Amino acid sequence: MSEEKMDIDVPADAEGSSKPQQSKPAKKRFEIKKWTAVAFWSWDRTNETCAICRNHLMEPCIDCAGKDSRNKCPRATGVCNHSFHLHCISQWIKSRNVCPLDNSEWEVKTVDTDS
Repeated sequence: MSEEKMDIDVPADAEGSSKPQQSKPAKKRFEIKKWTAVAFWSWDRTNETCAICRNHLMEPCIDCAGKDSRNKCPRATGVCNHSFHLHCISQWIKSRNVCPLDNSEWEVKTVDTDS
């Protein structure tokens, strides 16, 4: 019983081959049938969830959720780079003017109205 090597295991200039070399078209080792790219991204914020109402920042806050769904719920970002729903942080600073996540003094850096 003789062992036969696979085409990819036999080099083109193999010595001691009893068969004459025949020119065969190059055989593809593999072919890509489908390519699906995957991308990971994140916001330039340190949090994606409002720590006050626990809703995702891209979703409306508790105040806006019960209202017309076409209303946009703005996000406020502080100088500490933490983000909250504008309605949530407005209520929060009435009782305590600090960031709920790091207790630094709350100062608004930006308000994003696009959601």
